[in-house]
Amino acid sequence: MSTIVAKSSFWRERFPVDAVVHFFARKTVPLHRHTIWYYLGGMTLFFFLIQVGTGVLLLLYYRPTAEAAFESVQFIMTKVQFGWLIRSLHSWSANLMVAAAMIHMFSVFFLKAYRKPREITWVSGVLLFFLALAFGFTGYLLPWNTLAYFATRVGTEIVSVVPVIGHELLLFLRGGEDVTGATLTRLFGFHVAVLPMLTTTLLVLHLLLVQVQGMSVPPGEEARAVQRKPMPFFPYFLMRDLVGWLVALGMLAALAALFPWELGEKADPFAPAPPGIKPEWYFLFMFQTLKYVPAKILFLDGEVLGILAFGLVGVFWLLVPFLDRHPEAGGRTRWFTVFGWLALAFIVVMSLLAYVVPQTF
Repeated sequence: MSTIVAKSSFWRERFPVDAVVHFFARKTVPLHRHTIWYYLGGMTLFFFLIQVGTGVLLLLYYRPTAEAAFESVQFIMTKVQFGWLIRSLHSWSANLMVAAAMIHMFSVFFLKAYRKPREITWVSGVLLFFLALAFGFTGYLLPWNTLAYFATRVGTEIVSVVPVIGHELLLFLRGGEDVTGATLTRLFGFHVAVLPMLTTTLLVLHLLLVQVQGMSVPPGEEARAVQRKPMPFFPYFLMRDLVGWLVALGMLAALAALFPWELGEKADPFAPAPPGIKPEWYFLFMFQTLKYVPAKILFLDGEVLGILAFGLVGVFWLLVPFLDRHPEAGGRTRWFTVFGWLALAFIVVMSLLAYVVPQTF
């Protein structure tokens, strides 16, 4: 007993344990009909932690070279005990993480939770979503199979149409003029070193801001939230959050076990591209849109204008808290809401079209 007390005193003298406990003991979460959306951020974090854990296990056997990458993944899936499950969990959790982050981001947008003083929280959250997309892009090529090889060629060719710096961007991503072993090594470096470092930094900032500022209440729910007693964060909200994590774990385990991630055939740079090459589902709406853009609009290249338009929308999305001119009034800023619904409908329709309409390249 005396040893436990001594250890407790040791940490209390060197770390503000009491202050942290006091903070969480007093922290509350507002209750209203949209409270359910508060759990999506924690679920996104859960899938990210799954990504980190399974990614570290895969690194024990993966070899990032064009000659050995495919065989090392094959070894993981056939020789390593539960290796197929670890890889399947890693792939499915990546997709579920992007899906959860996307739903969380749109829910924050529609609930106007980006308003003062949460502007930086929104900016850091949108940047984290962009990093999640970058994780998907850089990780897609790592198994070095046919679909990943040609999808990466298409994806990097799209980058090359960016005005002025497009070709340099292509060289930077590929490590040369074409997709080769240098591209694989480069994307592997981004996937396991650069992106995790940036993500960890932004994630710490994002979570710190969320804890300091607390949960936002939507403008239309402020009166109702005042009338209801808030929920203590510890233990009630935390327990509900953990139940959500258990549900997410069950869903992930079922997907990974029932629909294990396929490896396909090893990439052959000299083989023709298989028909129907498509990027991952979260890039499909951009891919499909560029197919509908005319080759020339006036005297400008249509694909260039399409890339620029997506870039401008991305910047607008990032700066939404600073463009919404009525943050303190509690107004509904209807035009921003309409924009959000139109953007969501556009993403869904274009993604569905990409699955329904036969791909010609």
